[in-house]
Amino acid sequence: MEKVNKIETVGQYNEYIGVDTRHPLVSVVNFSEVPGIISFRHYLGLYCIFYKNIKCGDMTYGCQPYDYEDGTLVFLSPGQVYGIDSKGIPVVPSGYALVFHPDLIKGTSLGKTIRNYTFFSYEVNEALHLSKKERKTILDCLEKISAEIDQNIDKHSKTLIVSNIELFFNNCMRFYDRQFITRSNANKDILTRFEKLLDDYFSSNQAEQSGLPNVAYCAEQLHLSANYFGDLIKKETGNTALDYIHNRLLEQAKTKIYETSKSFSEISDELGFKYQQHFTRFFKQKTGMTPNEFRNAN
Repeated sequence: MEKVNKIETVGQYNEYIGVDTRHPLVSVVNFSEVPGIISFRHYLGLYCIFYKNIKCGDMTYGCQPYDYEDGTLVFLSPGQVYGIDSKGIPVVPSGYALVFHPDLIKGTSLGKTIRNYTFFSYEVNEALHLSKKERKTILDCLEKISAEIDQNIDKHSKTLIVSNIELFFNNCMRFYDRQFITRSNANKDILTRFEKLLDDYFSSNQAEQSGLPNVAYCAEQLHLSANYFGDLIKKETGNTALDYIHNRLLEQAKTKIYETSKSFSEISDELGFKYQQHFTRFFKQKTGMTPNEFRNAN
C-alpha cells in the first residue's frame, strides 16, 4: 500500500511541492511554477481548495479517482486524504491551490460559519465546474488573497486575508446554486429515484427490520455525499431531505391508519419506529391529532 504522508502545516505543504512559504498559515500556489509531480497520497490537516484548468493526471480523493475537466474546483477539509496517481510519469499541473491552516480562521466570522460551506463534504464527482465568467471571478479572488499574503504582516493582515477567503467561498456557494439549476434534469432524475427508494423502503419490510430511513442512508443508496444530496433536495423541493423523508413517512402513516384496521403498535413497527409513543408524538407534531383522533375523524 502506498505510504500516506501527513501534511499538517502550510510550510510542510509548500516544502513538499517546492514553493516558498510567504505566510505561515495560508498559501496560494500557482501550479505552473511547481516542478513535475509523479504520485503521492497526503493526509491533510489543512483546508485545501484546488482549481484545475486542464486534465493533469488522475487525482484521488478518499478512495475514488477523478479526472479534472476545464475550470473545476474541489474542496478538502482537515482530516481528508488526497493524492495524484500519474502512472509514474511526471506531470505539471495547470491551476491553483488555496491552502490554509484552521488556526487562520479561529476567532473570525469565517471560523464560526465554515461548517455552513457544505461543499467541503462533497464527493469528487460533485465538484464545482465553472463557466468562463465564474472562472474569472475565482481567479480574481485568488489574486487578491495572494496579493495580501505578499504584504508585510501587520494587525490588518489576518482580517483582510480571511475576508477575501470568505468572499471566495460565498462566490463558490453562488456558483454551486447555479450548477444545481443548470443540472436540473439530472437532479430531477435523482429526485425520482429518491421517491422510489422511499416507496420501496416502506412497501417492503425494510423499515420494520432496519428502522426509520435517514438522510445518510438515502444519500448512500443514490451514490451521493450526504451534504450534496441534502443541498440538492433543498434546491429542488424547498424542503430539507429530512423533511422530505418525514413527509413521505406521514403519508404512509395516514394511509395505514385510514385504510387498515391494524393497531397503532403494528403500524408503528411497520413504519420503523422503535417505540409506539415516538410514532404518536411524530404524528401529532405533524397533524395536530393523535393517530386515534385521526382514525376517528376519518
